[in-house]
Amino acid sequence: MWSQIAEELPRFFGYYNVIFFANALGVTFALSAIGCLVGFSMGFVLATVRMSKRPSLMPLRALVTLYIELFRRIPFLVTLMLVFFIFQGLKADLSMFMVALISVCLIATAFIAEIVRSGLESVHQNQWDAAATLNFSYWQTLQMVVIPQAWKIILPPAFGFFVLFIKDTALASQIGVIELAFAGKAMSNKGFSATLVYGTVLVLYFMLSYPLSRFGKYLETKLAPTRNR
Repeated sequence: MWSQIAEELPRFFGYYNVIFFANALGVTFALSAIGCLVGFSMGFVLATVRMSKRPSLMPLRALVTLYIELFRRIPFLVTLMLVFFIFQGLKADLSMFMVALISVCLIATAFIAEIVRSGLESVHQNQWDAAATLNFSYWQTLQMVVIPQAWKIILPPAFGFFVLFIKDTALASQIGVIELAFAGKAMSNKGFSATLVYGTVLVLYFMLSYPLSRFGKYLETKLAPTRNR
């Protein structure tokens, strides 16, 4: 096996193969990064709406809750296929990358909304009561009192989800998106050793996810103040 790998190495790491893997790595990162950035932005909004006590927002809270609970319980592959066939039925001219990205955003928004909600609710009720005595509005309370204290709770699971979702985007290969898993399968079909191909894919996934996990730890340390009760 090792002699075969040594023989294939020069061809495997040829210029066009390296470019192919680099592009696949970029697609994997783009799916995860854009999806989680959109998911974090939208998830933050959904979490704050869900926690609001205003009676006028009750119908919206019900819809938000339904969305979050639904998409947190549907496997990513099912969501991917559902979005794919919906756009196929609508005759929408979307690339497979856009279909996968929409699916990623839908799932990421639901999960990150729950992460944010848990983080906001972790702030002691005394902090909310103190803001109320100062006549802060709900949004002022979030902005000036709750969110600065909740970062320490929100950041670790949010980045953990980001790293986890990098691996889940491999399912986008099922609809033809050329990301790392697809690239590995394509190179294996060319006759290269599976050990060499998927060993390379493994290293690339690690190179992508490990720095992100360390960056999440850095942000947790630098941005999150001590939580006071």
